[in-house]
Amino acid sequence: MGGHSDLTAGSLTFRTTELWKTMIRYQTTLGASLAPFDASLLIRGMKTLPIRMTRHSSNAQKIAEYLEKHPKIKSVMYPGLESHPGHETAKKQMKLFGGMISLEVKGGVEGGKTLVESVRLIQLAVSLGGVESLIEHPATMTHGPMIMSDEDRRKSGLSDGLIRFR
Repeated sequence: MGGHSDLTAGSLTFRTTELWKTMIRYQTTLGASLAPFDASLLIRGMKTLPIRMTRHSSNAQKIAEYLEKHPKIKSVMYPGLESHPGHETAKKQMKLFGGMISLEVKGGVEGGKTLVESVRLIQLAVSLGGVESLIEHPATMTHGPMIMSDEDRRKSGLSDGLIRFR
C-alpha cells in the first residue's frame, strides 16, 4: 500500500470487542505497533494508491489480452478477461481487476523456463509485495523439485508451464 517497497504494515479487524481487547493487551505488552516514521511512509504512499492501482490494473488488462492471443501461450488466467470462468462475478465484486496474471506456456517445464529466463525488463523473482514487475515459474522455483514432487505439484493444480506475473 505504501508503493515504494520500503515498509511493512498491516491491519487487524475483529468480530467482537472482546477479541479486540485481547489484541490490545498483546499490542501493549509486545509493542506491536507501527513506528511513526513507517506510519508517515504509509500515509505518503496511500495518497497515490488509487492512481497506482488504476494503472496497475489497466496495464495488466492489456498484457493479459495480448498474451491470450499469443501462439506460445496455452491459456491466461486473469479475471478481467471475458474468457476467465469468474469474469462475471469479478465484474460485480471489483472496481479493478488487479495486476496479478497467471498463464500457461506451451512446452511444459522447458517452455516455462525459456520464457522466464528470456525476459529482460521484468525481474525473475517470487515476491508479491514490491513495486517492480516480477515473473516466476513455480515448477522450477516456489514449487520446484526441492519443495514438492512433480506429481504433488500437478495434483495441486500447478502445471509444468504455469507462469505467475505481476
